[in-house]
Amino acid sequence: MQFFRYKADRLPTALITLLFFLDLVVYFTVENTWLVFGWMLLGIGPKACICAWNHHHQHVATFKQTFLNRLLEIVYAAHTGITTNAWVLHHNLGHHLHYLDQTKDESGWKRKDGSTMGTCEYTFVIALTGYLRAFRVGKKHPRFQKGFLQMGVIIVALLAVLLWHNWINALLIFVLPMVAGYVITCWHTYYHHAGLDTDDPLHASNNIMHKWYNILTGNLGYHTAHHMKQGLHWSLLPEYHRTIEEKIPEELFHKPCFPFTLLPAT
Repeated sequence: MQFFRYKADRLPTALITLLFFLDLVVYFTVENTWLVFGWMLLGIGPKACICAWNHHHQHVATFKQTFLNRLLEIVYAAHTGITTNAWVLHHNLGHHLHYLDQTKDESGWKRKDGSTMGTCEYTFVIALTGYLRAFRVGKKHPRFQKGFLQMGVIIVALLAVLLWHNWINALLIFVLPMVAGYVITCWHTYYHHAGLDTDDPLHASNNIMHKWYNILTGNLGYHTAHHMKQGLHWSLLPEYHRTIEEKIPEELFHKPCFPFTLLPAT
């Protein structure tokens, strides 16, 4: 019996799940708060990358079985603060449909007067309103809204149990990284489209061709290709990108942010 839709998901899913189990081991066994704090700091970078994999999963589900996908989404939520179908509603059925129209875009980078938000302003606005916007989109998509609400309750209940059992460890290992992952996700999306005021999808996204950036984020740098075919699995984006690369303006290719710049580009 096959579980994965794509073989390429096996390794990242295994590593992401392993980190979740290591979090649980630290939560249940380590009593020294400073050691737990150190573990939290070590995990911030990897969990920021995991935000991209959560995004990919909610575009193209990792498993063929719904139950396994729901279990994986608990793992993803614990790492990133983004729960089941939150991406589907806010991002797939919202942003992807409206990113060329800043009056509708759920991740809109324009102010009401038409000027471009700054990075911090955008991050604050999107983080503050993200779940509310997802809920509003969900009113038009009750099938996804149901999973969004049901799994949201389950994830909050599980988190409440962890806080009740050991609030310090739960705060450091789960709550703060979840908040950080969510905010980092909002911050990072600013650089995908901000300032690109166009109705041409080939001119509407910034791209990053840095080797290790794309290894660690599952080809998130192929962003024009992703928006042209949002249902395409992350492993297939480079191949599709090659078919449209010459049509993308040169100025829409950028270097990654720190610390990816410390890693080999090719």
